[in-house]
Amino acid sequence: MIIKKEWRILTVGDGDLSFSNALLSHQPAALTATVYDSFATMSEKYGDHFQQQLSAKEIPLIFGFDLTNPKTWKGLQKNSFDVVIFQFPLLPAFRSFSEYQERGKDVNFNTLNRRLLRRFLINSFKHFLDPDGQQLCFITSKDVKPYREWNIENSLHVQTDINYLGSIDFDITNFPGYKIRNVERDKFVKDTKGTTYVWSSKKQHDLSDALQGALYLDDDLCTLCRAGPFVRQEDRLNHNQSKRHTQMMEFERLWKEDLKYYAENPGK
Repeated sequence: MIIKKEWRILTVGDGDLSFSNALLSHQPAALTATVYDSFATMSEKYGDHFQQQLSAKEIPLIFGFDLTNPKTWKGLQKNSFDVVIFQFPLLPAFRSFSEYQERGKDVNFNTLNRRLLRRFLINSFKHFLDPDGQQLCFITSKDVKPYREWNIENSLHVQTDINYLGSIDFDITNFPGYKIRNVERDKFVKDTKGTTYVWSSKKQHDLSDALQGALYLDDDLCTLCRAGPFVRQEDRLNHNQSKRHTQMMEFERLWKEDLKYYAENPGK
């Protein structure tokens, strides 16, 4: 992940505030941190160690922040940031695991996660980012299930004027003290290799040369499954008939249906 001192940064859904606290070592020009949980809930889950450190340095903190609900954005100055960062998102819009399971009966989890990330991008560029600033959105994710099944590089920004710029490795050692939390539990997530994906309203950006473009786009590769190259046509056919590819095709079909529904029902 690239962080520059002149940037004004907003972090979204920083569960225990350890990432925001670690960001201070990069000395950003300004930092505002948000947490989906209330302060009481966060403290009960994780303690208030990082909150105390940030408050001591007068870093603005917003609790109960839901990126899909503008009513929770009080205290956040509109269009005042250069970069908005969402670290390892996984359905934080649910208050409990039982609610997560209940909603999954009607809507595929894959679609729900993509909805959340798409809304993050749209709201960031519309409400959070300074139109005269850097205009950057970062999502850091993992190349393991379920994250790898969201087609992050290609599916989130379709039918928008948001541009995918590329990706860069996320090195957690550059963020001392940062702990990746589970969505529900007071436990740490295994330090799986992460990747930070970058979007902008600008088609070309100063960061572009430092980023790797979307992968697996050649004809002898499978973009959805991140598989290949396929040397023989038989290999391609066998892959297309595999359980993995069939599942990914179904995820894409459901996602396209979801996009179509919301395009036809913009008030929903």
